Amino acid sequence: MSRVGKYPVEVPAGVTLSLTNGVVTAKGKLGELKLALTDRVDAKLEDNKFTVAPRGNSSPARMMWGTTRSLVQSMVKGVSEGYSKTMEINGTGYRAAVNGANLVLNLGFSHDVVYPIPAGITVLCEKPTSIKVSGVDKRQVGQVCAEIRGWRPPEPYKGKGVKFEGEQILRKEGKKK
Repeated sequence: MSRVGKYPVEVPAGVTLSLTNGVVTAKGKLGELKLALTDRVDAKLEDNKFTVAPRGNSSPARMMWGTTRSLVQSMVKGVSEGYSKTMEINGTGYRAAVNGANLVLNLGFSHDVVYPIPAGITVLCEKPTSIKVSGVDKRQVGQVCAEIRGWRPPEPYKGKGVKFEGEQILRKEGKKK
């Protein structure tokens, strides 16, 4: 049984949640998000509380019960507060800068990496070694961070590369003489 799915999603003030034809729409001060529900769950919206229940007792229905509740909770939080992740760049000469609608990364290659910033995402580089990615959709913010990190993940010997703020890199000992 899902322990997550049985709790209702509280809709805060300033957020409107609507359910029409199997599509949940969340509107808030930061934007609007939509989620198409599967046919394995039933959803109700009453008194600023959104509840989800599984259809039947099958295993896939119970799995989608908690998943759907978590996705709706993420939508509500995203349109009201938003999500952001901060990344750090370590390495000699490694730096980042926002140039128009592109993020330009110098990561030790013979060329600059030009990453086009997707719609709905805001990227800030207050320092050349810091990247802050923010947006309304939690999945999209995480995907953009993963793509940026994928260009130069941190290596275990010197710790050079792009990592999340506060991430611990498992360090290895180098060659001994």
